[in-house]
Amino acid sequence: MCTSVLQRLTAVSVLCLAGGMSGAAQAEDWQYSVQPYLWLPTINTTFRFSAPAGSSAPESEVGPNDWLSNLQMLVMLNGEARKGDWSIISDVVYLSFAGEKSQVRSIDFNADGAHNRYSSSLDAGSNTTFKGLEWTLAGSKVVARNRADTFEVLGGVRYFGLKATADWALNASVSGPAGTSSFPANGSISERVDLWNAIAGVRGDIQLGAGNWHVPYYLDFGVGPDAQSWQAMLGLGYRFKWGSANFAYRHIAYDQPSDKLVQNLSFSGPAFGASFKF
Repeated sequence: MCTSVLQRLTAVSVLCLAGGMSGAAQAEDWQYSVQPYLWLPTINTTFRFSAPAGSSAPESEVGPNDWLSNLQMLVMLNGEARKGDWSIISDVVYLSFAGEKSQVRSIDFNADGAHNRYSSSLDAGSNTTFKGLEWTLAGSKVVARNRADTFEVLGGVRYFGLKATADWALNASVSGPAGTSSFPANGSISERVDLWNAIAGVRGDIQLGAGNWHVPYYLDFGVGPDAQSWQAMLGLGYRFKWGSANFAYRHIAYDQPSDKLVQNLSFSGPAFGASFKF
């Protein structure tokens, strides 16, 4: 079955590149769908907190951690408005994790504006709390069809707002260069970042045989002034008269420059949802 799916996806991609269409787009009224879903990601990241001049700040490593033990709240909703081959897509994800087990990897001593980063092996039990809101808004267009299969290109924007708090516990305090400052054995620090990306990507749907099973897929890449990101999803769905039920695996990753808060943040895990059409 995997070989068949790959062959059909390749055929749809070739049609797209050749500009071919197997059927003219029909004039239709607007159609809408709403999909609440549950995403259960594991988390893997490093937060590099900023150290003001004359002080110090930690670099905190989180994960990969399981989603369940420290999940406080989640809201996930996807919506789409479609007219013919054109669609407007919106996706909202809010995640709140508390007390994620973490490790202070290093300490940044910003003495007189000169950053001196020292490795730390004194971690005695640190935790990181973070809350994130992601919102994607994009438009897409079907550029190729092959029977019930579709291939779309998309473009839009993605926002990601994140607040991270690190609570650390070390076996001892750490002295800075030449005794300029000291990093305490216990403490807490918080930092917030707002990231905007322009995104471009593809998505589509592959019909499995003559029944109601289908394979939705999605891929995008995002660039912005402060971060890069990418997102991928591959699923399996079953269509009903009212909509469809879907299972998917979803991955999203963010990365900022080495002196910024977010270092290689990724969420990966299964998602379950139901799409209702009206």
